[in-house]
Amino acid sequence: MASKRLDRLLQELNPTPSIGQLKLGDIIYDVPTSQNPSRLPHFAETPLNTTDSMNLDNLHFMLQKYLLGQDIFLLSQPGPYARRLAMTFCSLINSEYEYIALHRDVGETELKQGREIRAGGNLVYVDSAAVRAVKFGRILIIEGIEKAERGIMPVLNNLLENREMNLDDGTHIIHSHRHALLGTQSDAEGKLFIPAHRNFRVIAIAAPVPPYSGYPLDPPFRSRFQARFMDPIGALLALTYPSPSHDSDLLKKLRDLILSTQYASESRSALDTVAKTALPAFPQTALQKLVMLLSAFPPPQTLSPGQLARLLLSLHPALVCAPFQAWAMLSSRIEEAGLGPLSAAHVADAGDIGLLGYRARSISRRTPSTACVVFDGPNGVVSLDVSAGPKELCPFPFTGELDFYATERFLGLLTCFLQAHALGWDISYVPPAMSSTASSSTSLLVRVFGQILGYEEEAVHLYKELGGRELLMRRKIQDGGATSWEPSTLVDGAWTGRLVHLSGLDAIGLTAGSLARLTQDREVELWEGKRVVAALPEDQIDSSDLSIAHPSFRIISTSSKSTALRDWLSDEHANMFFPVAAQPMSHDEESDVLLQTGCPPEIVNRLLVLAEKYRQSMSTDDVLKNRKLGTRSLVRIARRVAKFPWDNNLHSLISRSLLAEFLPTTEKMSLDTLLEESEIKKISPAFHPSPVIEGNNLVFPAHASHLQHAEATLIPLFDLTQDTEGVASYVPHMDHFYDNSIQSASMRDLAVDFELLGEHLVLLGNQGVGKNKLIDRLCQLLRRPREYIQLHRDTTVNQLMFQTTLENGIIKYTDSPLLRAIAHGRVIIIDEADKAPEHVVAIFRSLAGQGELTLADGRRLRRVCEREGDIQIHRNFRLILLANRPGYPFLGNHFLQVLGDNFSCHSVSNPDIESERRLLAQLAPELDEDILLRLVGAFQDLRKGYGEGSLTYPYSLRELIAIVRHMRAYPNDTLDNTLRNVFDFDVYRPETIDRLADILQHHGLRVKHVGLDAAREAAQKRVLDLDFQPKPKDEEKQREGNDGSQGQQGGGNRAGGSGGRSSAGVGGKGGYMRLFKGKDVKQLPDDIKRDVSDEVKEQAREMAKQELARRLEELDMNAAGAAGYGALLTAVESHIAQLHDLLEHLAAKEEERVWVKRQTDGELDDSRLTEGLTGEATVYKRRGTAKPELGRPQIKPKRIRFLFDVSGSMYRFQYDGRLQRSLETAVMLMESFNRLSRKDKYVWDMYGHSGDSPDIPLVKVGDSIEEVSRRWAVAEKMSMITQYAFAGDHTVEALEKAATDISKFDGDEHFVIAITDANFARYGITAEDLQGAMNRHPKVKTALVCIGEGAEASWVPKKFPGRAFRVDNTTDIPKVLRGILSQMVDK
Repeated sequence: MASKRLDRLLQELNPTPSIGQLKLGDIIYDVPTSQNPSRLPHFAETPLNTTDSMNLDNLHFMLQKYLLGQDIFLLSQPGPYARRLAMTFCSLINSEYEYIALHRDVGETELKQGREIRAGGNLVYVDSAAVRAVKFGRILIIEGIEKAERGIMPVLNNLLENREMNLDDGTHIIHSHRHALLGTQSDAEGKLFIPAHRNFRVIAIAAPVPPYSGYPLDPPFRSRFQARFMDPIGALLALTYPSPSHDSDLLKKLRDLILSTQYASESRSALDTVAKTALPAFPQTALQKLVMLLSAFPPPQTLSPGQLARLLLSLHPALVCAPFQAWAMLSSRIEEAGLGPLSAAHVADAGDIGLLGYRARSISRRTPSTACVVFDGPNGVVSLDVSAGPKELCPFPFTGELDFYATERFLGLLTCFLQAHALGWDISYVPPAMSSTASSSTSLLVRVFGQILGYEEEAVHLYKELGGRELLMRRKIQDGGATSWEPSTLVDGAWTGRLVHLSGLDAIGLTAGSLARLTQDREVELWEGKRVVAALPEDQIDSSDLSIAHPSFRIISTSSKSTALRDWLSDEHANMFFPVAAQPMSHDEESDVLLQTGCPPEIVNRLLVLAEKYRQSMSTDDVLKNRKLGTRSLVRIARRVAKFPWDNNLHSLISRSLLAEFLPTTEKMSLDTLLEESEIKKISPAFHPSPVIEGNNLVFPAHASHLQHAEATLIPLFDLTQDTEGVASYVPHMDHFYDNSIQSASMRDLAVDFELLGEHLVLLGNQGVGKNKLIDRLCQLLRRPREYIQLHRDTTVNQLMFQTTLENGIIKYTDSPLLRAIAHGRVIIIDEADKAPEHVVAIFRSLAGQGELTLADGRRLRRVCEREGDIQIHRNFRLILLANRPGYPFLGNHFLQVLGDNFSCHSVSNPDIESERRLLAQLAPELDEDILLRLVGAFQDLRKGYGEGSLTYPYSLRELIAIVRHMRAYPNDTLDNTLRNVFDFDVYRPETIDRLADILQHHGLRVKHVGLDAAREAAQKRVLDLDFQPKPKDEEKQREGNDGSQGQQGGGNRAGGSGGRSSAGVGGKGGYMRLFKGKDVKQLPDDIKRDVSDEVKEQAREMAKQELARRLEELDMNAAGAAGYGALLTAVESHIAQLHDLLEHLAAKEEERVWVKRQTDGELDDSRLTEGLTGEATVYKRRGTAKPELGRPQIKPKRIRFLFDVSGSMYRFQYDGRLQRSLETAVMLMESFNRLSRKDKYVWDMYGHSGDSPDIPLVKVGDSIEEVSRRWAVAEKMSMITQYAFAGDHTVEALEKAATDISKFDGDEHFVIAITDANFARYGITAEDLQGAMNRHPKVKTALVCIGEGAEASWVPKKFPGRAFRVDNTTDIPKVLRGILSQMVDK
């Protein structure tokens, strides 16, 4: 004990030698020497200006807290300022530091100790940055506190409060004072005690939550810090150091705009925050980029509207997806500042794309690592030296024959890349807000940029499973079993000066923020204390722990476009890169690309007309779920037409590309309209003979058609010598395949695409249509070896690449079927692609599109081997993905959105009647042809019923074949018993059974019973006979009386007449109610109807109110009511079943269980086997509820309002069925929502609108409709209101009020779906009126269904693509509304 105290006294008497004295304000501090200079900050100059008053004030506060022994919490906007402030502080006091960047995958290992196996099998513990900091008295900088998952930061609580921590190696860190009081160095149990260094401090950095996305601070954790908020205005200005010597007029005005926008964002009202329509503040680095840009590229006196827009999008990329109101507000402020008008965010002239009006002129080599880029600008020529790669520069301006078009647009974008590169920034190519556009040349831009600067390009394709640590390093196991680390592709690129393309950065979400320090400061922490630093002194060049990034190193990040921009284009992303807004191809440029395929100009023009209309008709949500008609898809179609000019069925090719067969009802209607408007007509399918092998070719004979010329198609057979092992073992063999026209046509299309055009394929279809058999048959005919993988919910990316085994304590990886197919040039069948997580399927995007992929072990898949260890992708390799159709009832993942346009899509359908009959005749030649034809006809009608929505199951060829096989094997079984094999699934769906019975009877299939009755009859025959005769119900008699059922014209004392006055009828004038008796309606002219005195009108209104009140009181459920509601219910029972199943599925999907990794128990995670060998505990995974993404900490209910038209015209013109269908639709909605098990997931109500009011409550939020009588009362109320409503229309007002009402609800999403039969011309309703109502609140999504007279307005769907629909056939109203609702909520 005494020796301990003596040592402590000697330390106090002999403090650490000082290198000088720091005076900061009223504080004087002796700056100590460093024990390990390699852990000091390494910058060429101090990160921040130490003469700036704000910086000095913040540094003064930090020094105060440091001397008091307190830990500091810096609250700052996302950006580099707070981190650079911490680094500046460490530099001033000469303190060593450790750094941790938090992200979603950080666990206890990263905060305490890791484990490694050294040579000889010895296990050692490696201290984390936090442990090293506390042991050696360093400052621990922890950045991104708001990103750490709950339960992680409490690991540090005791260290922060008491300077104590238990370590995994058995040691125990304790406070230095406590350690000085100990008498021995170990206790009775033998645990070693290590003193926490008295200079250990923590600086935590986080963005405030709210307003930024993240997890709120844990109160115990927060209470241990002293907080300091970084003024955003000061941070913006501080990062511009050194300031330019001369401020241009443009810089002054834009600087004022940026600062005023920041002030405005801080003072906005609560209402603005909720509405999210205010102009968001500029990112922290916006002013810094502006100063650098204007200093390097002197601006012109005035900027064009397009140039100004592109400049602002580079400074503030989130404006791409900002609400229209925010852009309008910015435009107004720009004009007020005297900068001129501002163009729309997505509109730019090709000449305006280069920033500030500049255009790259030439590039020449300056030194082995630099090049000189010459820019032509508005004020003359600007020449800048930029970093370059070691390879030979591709000539620029471009010369010779090129494999791309160097258009004005492309050169403008390339100039933007070169300008950002010249400023020393990494680049982010931000896609358009609407991803359904022509090509933006993303991959081409990256490739050409690298070639003209001589770069070695390295592509890193990101996916959701990728963690923050895997971005920088990866584990490897040496031959003897020892574990070590190696740099990732990104870090290796930083060391060697490569151009690294981060493809699909949006896929990893906020984990990308862990790269912020690398992109902003060129520093990053690696394994076991190794560090990449910004600058390295000469005396530390040989340090094994320090390295620097090559000055030529650059990153270009691009998006997969599978995630909405608003979900990933954050301030943090804008601060990490220099954003360049994408510019899609113009009409002329896209046309030139298509014409180069050899496609006839008239075909190209028709394709582009349709493509532009289709793209404009799609909303953002539609694009994320469905196929988009991008340039690559059009090129695929054009190549096909050019190769087979006689096979130019554009309707079929476009429908196949868009998978039109599987589009939702509303979108299918819209597409049909667009095809018709583009004069692309549907051609009846021709008969396709079976393929035959002739010599070395598979020949598809010319199809028989009198409408068009056709030729035979020759597909070369596979060369057996190219893969002898594959031909011997991997070619599928089928004993039986029954040829038919439809499948022969499909095989021809598939063979042309993947053999002649070199495309990879996606096959979608219902169950049982023969997707696998079709591909296997084609591979058999072509003698093509094929591999096979079946995906499922638990499939991981690693499992697609490797098969992992553990032998003698050493992990070994065996190539998967996918890698074998790639190496040997085989076909790989990826089955059930829609069942795997989307991020797993996403890896096929780069493999099919760019022909490249980097494996988890560092090996690269490339078309051409560039480095040792590369695996060449064989030219014969083809990917074929099989999946069920999207949507109900399969409910698979929306995997198409992550594949982009890189695959040729094919829909596989059931055969037509004749093809199906021929197939069955080959399968069972002994069966009567008549019974086969009847069965085929019945199944065709069953499928038609599914398409129309009257049946809920898509009956396929598989079920029909099963029935025929049973009949062939057991001819004595009755047809009733045979059909039970298929139809017993639906015994408790009476509406389905009734429909089945009707279809079977219609086709002359004599079946006594179907469904439950059939099952019971079979049981009775085996057990006993039971005769049950239900007692017939008494039918309510129709009363006769003076009710006008026979109809009358003109006035009189009968109710229900037509064309009269002052009585209940239809089509007359002055009556107090309408009464329809089913007879023809005689309309009086409008001028006669208007000739009614105000007194009579008022009297009629009063009578209407009284009669309506009396009738509503009478509403109660009786026999007649039951019959009426039963009729409504029966008409939409199948729609109810489908809608209910979908809503239930979505509610369940929000709570879907996924694999939660880094668990201490559960199933062994094969991706963490190495960690398991070293003894880590968190190497297991368990099924659990998926955690919400940052920024969306909880899932709130969806708020929906349905608006029904209950105006007088609904009753007056009900002879076309509009009123009846509206009532059925209302019943469909009430039944569907009432049957939900999780009613809290949807908050909905139902209102009516008429000529009297825009706001007629039918079902309010919270109203109980559990009783059938309550639902019937709603339907009766709707019907009655139409009888008493006066002429007029309040559609616009109803939409406005609905949007206003539901926008006040704190929900996850907000929807308004309205039905109207308004005659827009008659009531003076314009497109602008509807647009104002439908766009009233940005967060409220609206849809309008126009029926009756409203459906006559052809401009409605054109003005509101994807949001407004014309329904000419009233029977489609329930189906259309169900489709709209399904499309809105299923995202």
